[in-house]
Amino acid sequence: MVDDNELKKLRDAALPGPGAEARARTLSAAMEAFDEKDETAPQGMATRPRLTSRALTLWREIMQKKLIATPAIAGLVALPIAGYTAFHLMQDGGPALEAGGTITETLADKPAPAKPAAQAQSPVVAAPSTEDIKQKVAPFASSAAKPEAAAPAGNVQAAPRRELARMKSAEMKQAARPGENEIADALARSPASTTLMAEPTIAPAPMPADTMQPLEENRDRIQDFKTNPVRSSKEDPVSTFSIDVDTASYSFVRRSLKDGLLPQADTVRVEEMVNYFPYDWNEPSDAATPFNTTVSVMPAPWNAEHKLMHVAIKGYDMQPAVQPKANLVFLIDVSGSMDEPDKLPLLKSAFRLLINKLKADDSVSIVTYAGNAGTVLEPTKAGEKDKILRAIDNLAPGGSTAGEAGIREAYRLAQKSFVKGGINRVMLATDGDFNVGQTDDDDLKRLIEKERETGVFLSVFGFGRGNLNDQMMQTIAQNGNGIAAYIDTLAEAEKVLVEGASSTLFPIAKDVKIQVEFNPAKVAEYRLIGYETRALNREDFNNDRVDAGEIGSGHSVTAIYELTPNGATQQVDKLRYGEATTSNGGISNADEYAFVKIRYKLPDEDTSKLITTPVTSANEVSSFDAAGIDQRFSVAVAAFGQKLRNEDATARFGYDRIQEIANAARGTDAFGYRAEFLSLVRLAAAMN
Repeated sequence: MVDDNELKKLRDAALPGPGAEARARTLSAAMEAFDEKDETAPQGMATRPRLTSRALTLWREIMQKKLIATPAIAGLVALPIAGYTAFHLMQDGGPALEAGGTITETLADKPAPAKPAAQAQSPVVAAPSTEDIKQKVAPFASSAAKPEAAAPAGNVQAAPRRELARMKSAEMKQAARPGENEIADALARSPASTTLMAEPTIAPAPMPADTMQPLEENRDRIQDFKTNPVRSSKEDPVSTFSIDVDTASYSFVRRSLKDGLLPQADTVRVEEMVNYFPYDWNEPSDAATPFNTTVSVMPAPWNAEHKLMHVAIKGYDMQPAVQPKANLVFLIDVSGSMDEPDKLPLLKSAFRLLINKLKADDSVSIVTYAGNAGTVLEPTKAGEKDKILRAIDNLAPGGSTAGEAGIREAYRLAQKSFVKGGINRVMLATDGDFNVGQTDDDDLKRLIEKERETGVFLSVFGFGRGNLNDQMMQTIAQNGNGIAAYIDTLAEAEKVLVEGASSTLFPIAKDVKIQVEFNPAKVAEYRLIGYETRALNREDFNNDRVDAGEIGSGHSVTAIYELTPNGATQQVDKLRYGEATTSNGGISNADEYAFVKIRYKLPDEDTSKLITTPVTSANEVSSFDAAGIDQRFSVAVAAFGQKLRNEDATARFGYDRIQEIANAARGTDAFGYRAEFLSLVRLAAAMN
């Protein structure tokens, strides 16, 4: 029997303090009890819960619009909240759900084998309150106020943890909207995202199509213009324009079609498409007459009542042995926007081709411009090829675009190594706008006009898309007595700078203008196809101070008029109060269709010369098929250009007919240009 006094002593005695050894034993026992065991099921329940109560509460409040005030914003934040919810469900070890809502058992739902004692345990994540979630959602909701951030909500499916681990890939992060990257990073950092699991029974939900990165803004600057109207030869019998040997429009149209896009109408300049191709027009026999003119009249293939007047000009082809010495300055845009494969790298390859075409005593300088202009290579003989090529290879992009400063420096170098009686030319290669210094097209035009008087010409070569200032290129090339070309491939660079080096570099005539007077007795109406941006006033033809286009060695130029003969259906109503006829009983030269006049200056002269050609029935062919191969092919190209511009004249003229005409007039096609044209016609037809 226990003594009450002993019990009282024990009750009143002070408890001993815990020793270090006792604490260690207690902690070890607790950790051992906490470790998972190889039991058939964890304690508490045989399966894990489908959804936690906080997830149900969260979605209930979304549906009842307690968190988000407007339906549009509720749709916007659904995806980020879904990711956030999935993250916390994953921390709880929630199961994967099939599309029908049933639970798919995975290895994660089965008891795991015992872990080594030294393995670190995953931290316990406390369930967030509704207020916590509101704060996390707030940044996403605030961004919904911007229209560009809005997007339709999609169905969000629960994904197995193995698939959630895959979401940390670069593709998911790139496609995510602002704010979703934070959720993706959280999922990637989660310990559960690396858990090995069996293959799920369903594939993860695909990213909605509208989550792709938006396309970059297209900042191409294209000059807009209206198609030439039909004119009455009684009221307005004279047509005047500057010749155009540029080819930029054709290359730009080709790139658009090969990219699967119909070109914007104003990028289609019909005359540049027609003049892109080499033609075997009759050429002059000597340089004293810089070019020859061939005029043909034929039925219009798209209108049986109309005729076409085809004016073909062929420049004298200067032989390499007599080509003058060349002084070239490469003015190269190395701004940050040039850092794309089809820009500076292509540009460098293109100019390398040109270097191989030059003669040893030709001179080359290189000026670059970005935030400011700098001279990369002082005037150097082309014979020092390795030195020039090293300078080209070392070009690197970066900075803004101080084009005006570059132009001034390029002209300074051209004057420094000026060749009297030779070719002095600045060759500007760029992708876009000048945004430092003088940037207005009119200011640049005046600068180029002033420098042109020194005898230094300027040509422009465009590269890339999205920032191309075609309008500026056209302006300064036209006023710099040069050409504008668009180089989209190395093959195009070879065409312009190697095969066409003579016509690109060596001018045989400048300020070339064409004026046609139509005879009202034979022609009721006429329409010039193309040359809208090259129109001149009637009085400009005889004014030698008015600038016009340049023709290079071997260049061919084609102009086509659509004519409405007298007696055919007219688009312009007849005059009510009589016809504009002479009072002396008739009109002289009544058998002529028209009278073609061409003015030009030799490259080193300032006074123009005149060439005239009457157009009579002797120039007429009986049918369109009786016209020459080159005439018919150029008409097919003109029809294609009008078709792309959606002009009324060819509205009922099908692509199949254009293809038929061009295919029948392919000729030898040594370089495959005409075969490529046929492929472009097929592409355009497929996209309409």
